[in-house]
Amino acid sequence: QLQLVESGGELVQPGGSLRLRCAASGFILDYYEIGWFRQAPGKEREGVSCNSQTGDMADYADSVKGRFTISRDNAKNTVFLQMNSLKSEDTGVYYCAARAAGGVECPQLGMDYWGKGTLVTVSS
Repeated sequence: QLQLVESGGELVQPGGSLRLRCAASGFILDYYEIGWFRQAPGKEREGVSCNSQTGDMADYADSVKGRFTISRDNAKNTVFLQMNSLKSEDTGVYYCAARAAGGVECPQLGMDYWGKGTLVTVSS
């Protein structure tokens, strides 16, 4: 069964850090670009970061540049999102998604597989 499972979301204070994990099963991540997306309460889902197949290219939303880092361990079929200097506006459900492509685009409507999400709450 093909699936992505996110973990690592929790309640954290502003300025804190979290590391999200996205584990794939049933397919090999080496052939997929991976994206992290998030949906804040009452808002539409938005792209956060995208990582190429080999992990040598990455792209970030302006709102998280310099604070978030995407990385992958293809040997473990896992992708990570390191989030530092968290702000209240980073609160939301974070999803990872995969697309069988060689770029670093991660179009939200074009992703092939989606996880069910993990909740990140940034609050004091």
